[in-house]
Amino acid sequence: MSKEFKKGDKVTWQSHGSTAEGTVEEKITSDTEAAGRTVRASEDEPQYRVVSDKSGGDAVHKPDALEKKS
Repeated sequence: MSKEFKKGDKVTWQSHGSTAEGTVEEKITSDTEAAGRTVRASEDEPQYRVVSDKSGGDAVHKPDALEKKS
């Protein structure tokens, strides 16, 4: 069972050797264009679009790459 996140959740992830922080903007459940690339996602294997607190940039991550911030 993979992790579940919802819009507004504060999360962290590893980015270029350091920990980045941001906010979940949406759960992606179908193939789409996001964060400047084609995202392969499905209901069974969703990905999440997050916005970095530091850069304001969009990123898309698989649930296993994200940790909910306590």
